[in-house]
Amino acid sequence: MFSRPQGGQLARRLREPRRFIQVVAGPRQVGKTTLVRQVTEASGLVCHYASADEPTLRGRDWIEQQWEAARLAARDAPRRGALLVLDEIQKISGWSETVKRLWDADTAGGVPVKSVLLGSAPLLIQRGLTESLAGRFEVLHLPHWSYTEMREAFGWNLERYLFHGGYPGAAPLVGEPGPWARYVKDSLIETTISRDVLLLTRVDKPALLRRLFELGCACSGQVLSYQKMLGQLQDAGNTTTLAHYLELLGGAGMVIGLQKFAGAQARQRGSSPKLQVLNTALMNAQAGMTPGEARKDAAYWGRVVESAVGAHLANAAMTGLCELFYWRDRNREVDFVVRAGKTVTAIEVKSGRGREALPGMAAFSAAFKPKRKLLIGGDGIALETFLSRPVEHWVNV
Repeated sequence: MFSRPQGGQLARRLREPRRFIQVVAGPRQVGKTTLVRQVTEASGLVCHYASADEPTLRGRDWIEQQWEAARLAARDAPRRGALLVLDEIQKISGWSETVKRLWDADTAGGVPVKSVLLGSAPLLIQRGLTESLAGRFEVLHLPHWSYTEMREAFGWNLERYLFHGGYPGAAPLVGEPGPWARYVKDSLIETTISRDVLLLTRVDKPALLRRLFELGCACSGQVLSYQKMLGQLQDAGNTTTLAHYLELLGGAGMVIGLQKFAGAQARQRGSSPKLQVLNTALMNAQAGMTPGEARKDAAYWGRVVESAVGAHLANAAMTGLCELFYWRDRNREVDFVVRAGKTVTAIEVKSGRGREALPGMAAFSAAFKPKRKLLIGGDGIALETFLSRPVEHWVNV
């Protein structure tokens, strides 16, 4: 039994005779390495594993050295070949060009080496793939753990999941609010920002990026213009920089900015985004409240509930299953709009928090005629039921 359902998909790919580079991408500490180790052990293949996750960046020569070790292992096991697993591959500058050259050489020479690449910065991984490895790879997206996964693995109830989110590594600390919050801030937030964003991407204003992340957590579920964000962040930067930083934070699996739904029209990047955390643990660790204190604060808990629904949808969107938006027209708003192919689903969340805009389902329906309209919470679909089922169940993919 693999720790996550995606393990079965990867196992099937490694059993197939065709050779594609398997890429496993997702945020930090969602179980990528654990899953790949489980799959490789079950495969029975000779495996060479190496990680580039070091304080100092490795170079392209390191990739060649690891690849050569796998080639030697394959020579000793000519019938089944060997498996090469390279972890944190995005930390090596120019990794995709080197992998392309080595993979092409093995393909031409019939060398039986299968490759699995892991990366904790999905945005950087995707750039490398599209730039150099077109037609040579398959991507397995590993999002944050869902409510169902955390419930089955750790016996969590809904309230615990809403507060502590989907980080399995933090599960042993949930009974200790202080250590749990420090773990999330130090081992997840700070490590992701410093090692997956600032170390690997040009960021001219790192303090602004950090403050933007904090704002995204504090205002998850709210629509804010970039100008208003700059005002709250007390920075004289420009909106283009802010939009870029929000893209980097989203690519690292932390905070995204949902764009306004515009039907068949092209999305406008400059429109006011709706801030959305991808894991409620991020906002709750920053809030400085215990689970009991958060639950008693009706307004805050309402934002947690809406953010959990948004995170469930957004993680599915990050895997390419669908697209996720919000919609607002004057003082009317629809919390989430999901587009899967040509199917549009409009979703309202009854969370109990005070709204800054009136429900807009009727106006949205008149304008865009969605195939499905859902109400989550209240007298609609129970929140636990919604989070217990995959997004494709609700949006009719």
